[in-house]
Amino acid sequence: MGYVAVKGGTLAIEESIKRLKYERLHKEQVLETRQIEGGMRGLIDQVMSESSLYDEKLAALAIKQAEGNPEEAVFLLRAYRSTLPRKHSSQIIETGQMKVERRISASFKDIPGGQILGATTDYTHRLLDFNLMKETEESVSEWLSNYALEHRANEMLQDAPELALPKVLDYLRKEGLIPPLENNDAEPDDVTRESLEFPSSRSQRLQILTRGETGAVTSLAYAVIRGYGALHPTVGELRVGSLPINVEHPNEAGSDEDEYYIGEIKTTEAEMLMPFMIEKAKGKKELEFEIGYGLCFGQNETKAIAMGILDNCLEHPDNSFPSHNEEFVLLHIDSVESTGFISHLKMPHYVTFQSKLDSVRKTKAKAEEREEVQAYE
Repeated sequence: MGYVAVKGGTLAIEESIKRLKYERLHKEQVLETRQIEGGMRGLIDQVMSESSLYDEKLAALAIKQAEGNPEEAVFLLRAYRSTLPRKHSSQIIETGQMKVERRISASFKDIPGGQILGATTDYTHRLLDFNLMKETEESVSEWLSNYALEHRANEMLQDAPELALPKVLDYLRKEGLIPPLENNDAEPDDVTRESLEFPSSRSQRLQILTRGETGAVTSLAYAVIRGYGALHPTVGELRVGSLPINVEHPNEAGSDEDEYYIGEIKTTEAEMLMPFMIEKAKGKKELEFEIGYGLCFGQNETKAIAMGILDNCLEHPDNSFPSHNEEFVLLHIDSVESTGFISHLKMPHYVTFQSKLDSVRKTKAKAEEREEVQAYE
């Protein structure tokens, strides 16, 4: 069988695109973006985080266009993001100012301010709820009215700013159980505008980790815990909530009072405790803790925890484990990069593959010639 170059004509490509639209519409259901935005919170948060663009409406549009495929939606949103001008940079955000909706610690039961379970699937039975198939707008409205009456929703919203809680790890620092941490408010490197080079800075590593594909980041962190790494962490604090964003006044630089408040972003933050033994004088060993940090858009808890694990791994390079190698980790967790490279295998490789086939045919022909010669001898 011979392999020859095949050219895709314009008509064939146009028909392929029509077929793609047909596959999205042939069940005659028009999915409104507001429905995606309202009902697919987890997917919206994942796509925004991996796209480095906080916009729920645009994320919903990308998900609709991608027919629910997260990697394609991230590709679309990043492409759109690359067209946007950067008009301002925000002021430094202190995550201690987060208006907390959910806050837990796996290290301490009685943390100051208490554990706040918030909205989570952690305590649900993973059983299909067939009642959702019968859900209507009327039943939803009735449920929301009852919920508002029961919890006095308006009062809860008014009290929200009071849920700005101090960090759990700050209490440990006050007790001297973990070393103090100095703020580094230097302007971060921007991986969206400059190519990543190695060795990377910590700001570059954290940006790549936070926009890394959720499954890839989780998978590598899981490998670390299973023994393909040198860590066994504990969640010091995991918090979900809203962070205020301010930008500097264009004519009054340097004055906090003249900053512009431009809105809030919902984020998940994880501070991981990594125990390790250090050797002191006279061979005495003591247990100390290091920190791994994770922060990403939306409520994306597994991703933030996994990011914290990998952050600490990359802070401590170790050639014994690929999970501690920044090139291995950072170059393999980006969904657009990895998907693009895998997808390029679908592009025409006719010439290179034909060359390989010719090489195989020549090798087989020579082998057959040798067999015939040996048979006559």
